[in-house]
Amino acid sequence: MIILKSDRELALMREAGRVVAQAHDLVRSRLRPGITTAELDRGIEGLIRGHGGIPSFKNYPHPAGLRPFPGSSCISVNEELVHGIPGPRRLQEGDIVSVDVGVIYKGYHGDAAWTYIVGEAGSEARRLLDVTEQALWAGIERAREGGRLSDIGHAIQTVVESNGFSVVREYVGHGVGRQMHEEPQIPNYGDPGRGPRLRAGMTLAIEPMVQAGDIRTRTLDDQWTVISYDRSLTAHFEHTVAITKDGPILLTIL
Repeated sequence: MIILKSDRELALMREAGRVVAQAHDLVRSRLRPGITTAELDRGIEGLIRGHGGIPSFKNYPHPAGLRPFPGSSCISVNEELVHGIPGPRRLQEGDIVSVDVGVIYKGYHGDAAWTYIVGEAGSEARRLLDVTEQALWAGIERAREGGRLSDIGHAIQTVVESNGFSVVREYVGHGVGRQMHEEPQIPNYGDPGRGPRLRAGMTLAIEPMVQAGDIRTRTLDDQWTVISYDRSLTAHFEHTVAITKDGPILLTIL
């Protein structure tokens, strides 16, 4: 069941989204060679709780019943696509780092991810990030009342594959609201004109997940971190978006 949000609920999600955006501003200010992913995560958690929120990912249940997610954010480096566990790893010049932040505020979630470059990176990494961000905006542009759900994924896939990169199949965007993951699932690929019709009040986490190599992934022994199967570079960009009669509205910005 797809849950449509009232104006009151959208306002609460907007507040959660502002905290998410502030967490990303914190990451931008602290990201440098030598910092550990655990240090970034502690800063994110402190900011979230300082604004009266709760980290959505902290102790998030594992889908197979294994240990819950231990971090307050997912921090994934280079070939790590999603669900990277913060820890003692020190970031190095040229690393690309995906930071996924979720916040619960007064019972509602905001969710956004961005991929950053530590210092300077090579041309392939920069182009991968540019294309993945372009794909995010292309998907958001298709999140309009009256369209179909698959229009979003088709727009993302078109941008990614026309630039020679790969769209991951196993992981998708999703509805978001009182739960971090609600219906509908939003694949980042597919033919247009299919799936549920988009309606005002829908709130969607649109998140292209892209690899420089092929589409395959695998999960590390920690049972959370997903990497590209061929260890090619990866990128992940995400915003929480509300569909309105006036077009898509970003909820995870200041």
